[in-house]
Amino acid sequence: MSTPIRTVMSPGRYVQGKGAIDRLGEFVSQIGSAPLIIADDVVWGFAGEQVSASFAAAGLRVERVGFGRFATKSAVDALVETIRSTASDVVLGVGGGSTIDVAKAAGFLAGIRWVSVPTVASTDAPTSALSVIYTDEGEFVEYRFFPRNPDLVLIDTQMVANAPVEFLIAGVGDALATWLEARATAAAHATTMAGGLPTQTGTALARLSWDVIWENALPALDAARDNLVTPALEKLVEANTLLSGLGFESGGLAAAHAIHNGLTAAPQTHGLTHGQKVNIGSLTQLVLEGAPQAEVEDFIEFTTRVGLPTTLTEIGLGIDDEEELRAVAAAATLPGETIHNMPFVVTADDVLDALKSIERLSRSVRVARGLPAPVKYVSTH
Repeated sequence: MSTPIRTVMSPGRYVQGKGAIDRLGEFVSQIGSAPLIIADDVVWGFAGEQVSASFAAAGLRVERVGFGRFATKSAVDALVETIRSTASDVVLGVGGGSTIDVAKAAGFLAGIRWVSVPTVASTDAPTSALSVIYTDEGEFVEYRFFPRNPDLVLIDTQMVANAPVEFLIAGVGDALATWLEARATAAAHATTMAGGLPTQTGTALARLSWDVIWENALPALDAARDNLVTPALEKLVEANTLLSGLGFESGGLAAAHAIHNGLTAAPQTHGLTHGQKVNIGSLTQLVLEGAPQAEVEDFIEFTTRVGLPTTLTEIGLGIDDEEELRAVAAAATLPGETIHNMPFVVTADDVLDALKSIERLSRSVRVARGLPAPVKYVSTH
């Protein structure tokens, strides 16, 4: 048996700032000479002109293909064929997490380099060396791991500020789980997504993402509502994208993301963002841990103020939806799921009880702290 290793993974270059998209061609030209862009029509409608101008300035061709909604096996395979037929040597995912995941997976299979250009700060997917694959209906299928991270991650904070604020809120939900899961992984001496034991670096970056979010999320979200790029927004974008990305990959995932994956088994949740479902997973993980009551209550208050769900009601479920909740719990605890990185054994029954408990718990905290009563979230898709 080989000696366990500790390892950190990271993208080759991370670029962030107001107007950064105008320099995309400059950075891509250092990676390849025949790029292929994957972006849906909506994203291309607001980003295409700037991307094309930056490519022209760098002497690069502008070759784009569209994208659907989910990162599916068929979408990946189709993009591989397009890469080969266009003789591309670098593929760019321009848009949200699923677009970027398809670009990474196809780039790997086609044997070329890949670049992440998130136009929202809604997930920590852009920096990682993995893709999440779903069915056409949005149900989790698998993680695909790659031997390296993107060569470039470039995010324009003005584009983030111009996007619907719901995407930034979702990014907070995804990123807040980073520290909760990393500390559990470290306590369990479990393996991270990077393929080794956690490093002090990965765990520290996960904690830093948590601290930056708690300090900056609320003023940053207010700035984004007015399409403004402020220091708080810059810090939140970095926390949601870079710090959380490095923290989850090299710090480790645990119950929160496994419960997210389980929630995709419930059709009621398919219209929700990744971060909304992850936040339910984070709160459920805190319950499973028996975390201090003050920590649980503060988490409920903060994420409610951010605009994230903390009850089953808000994600279209209820404690009487026994069949759906059992399916969620079973999927969350499948062999190989990251919930088994918790420093104690977690069963499907444990998850079921913890999930059901957050309804009354969250409602009580919200009443005690003068927060709004929960209502079902409307899909942002």
